[in-house]
Amino acid sequence: MVQVIRPLPVQQLKLLVFDLDGTLINSARDLCNSVNATLKHFNREPLPDMVVASYIGDGAVMLMRRALFGPDADMVDEDFLSRAYAFFLDYYREHKLDYTYAYAGVKEALEALRQMPDGRARTMAVLTNKPVRPAQAICEALGLAPHFLHIYGGNSFAVKKPDPLGLRSLMDEAGAGPEETVMIGDSEVDVRTARNAGVWSVGCTFGLSPQSLMDTPPDVLVDAPKEWTAALNGAEGGLQQV
Repeated sequence: MVQVIRPLPVQQLKLLVFDLDGTLINSARDLCNSVNATLKHFNREPLPDMVVASYIGDGAVMLMRRALFGPDADMVDEDFLSRAYAFFLDYYREHKLDYTYAYAGVKEALEALRQMPDGRARTMAVLTNKPVRPAQAICEALGLAPHFLHIYGGNSFAVKKPDPLGLRSLMDEAGAGPEETVMIGDSEVDVRTARNAGVWSVGCTFGLSPQSLMDTPPDVLVDAPKEWTAALNGAEGGLQQV
């Protein structure tokens, strides 16, 4: 069910910007395995997958920081973090596609969203906090890359989401204004990014951080990728006003 908190202007949405992990792809197992392989390498105890998954969303450095020192640590050993992050990144680059897959319905939805309701072409892009090279490689391997103007990662800009720099850069490149742009993601990081850029937001409850969407609600909530079409193109039925 598509839950509408604030109706989107579907007739004018020309730029759709997607998060990656927990939105287009389920990458949780490979990320969890890579974190725990790093912890094992440095003689640390492994963490439950659910705990690691709760740390995902703010980039790979923050993921390792939380895994090594806890989510609320103020002081960390920066040298140790740097070495652990390097190991994690090398391991993840080799294992990023062991279990990662595109969610069911993603490819069909992207195809359906290529045009606005009036037939004009839309621009779509990816903005993730994952490092850009593995993000691009995953999209290419899973056949998602051809749909996107750009696939930008957490190191594509000087700052990461929720800073709006990356989103605003995409808007400039696509010639789209805030009223014509929507950010689609599974966490409060994506909603905050949208708010900071003054654009619309769609939250994905099937992703890695659905609980965070309760505290920071988007304009629209969807329970599956196939519902993007109804949410972003408009549809009779299937929409629930909240």
